[in-house]
Amino acid sequence: MLGLFAFFYGSLHLLTYLWFDKDFVLADILADVAKRRFITVGFLGFVLMIPLAVTSTAWAIRNMGGKRWQALHRLIYFSAIAGVIHYIWLVKSDLTKPLQYGVILAVLLMYRVAVWVWPKGPRKAVPVPRESTA
Repeated sequence: MLGLFAFFYGSLHLLTYLWFDKDFVLADILADVAKRRFITVGFLGFVLMIPLAVTSTAWAIRNMGGKRWQALHRLIYFSAIAGVIHYIWLVKSDLTKPLQYGVILAVLLMYRVAVWVWPKGPRKAVPVPRESTA
């Protein structure tokens, strides 16, 4: 559900930009995406969330299979990084809040890497065969 809330927020954020800032004029939107790197990165982060939102149902998990679904949903790491970069590049004066979000994301990603690298469960001792004395 947290991912769907993030997608919903991203959708509203994009909608306010398209509507209030650009009045749905496609030429202005494309020019802005090409000109301003923070908009390009933010748009990339949003586009990466689309397949995640579409496949966030039990039906999609069953049809894709758990492994493929998990592999697809690792896109969230790139989307989150793009969101933090979008915020950092957007802010002009006080970077305190965007950098706080960046640190939180970095800690969470380091935790994920540690879980991935760290051995799983206790290691079992391998029995050594005894030599026969006969």
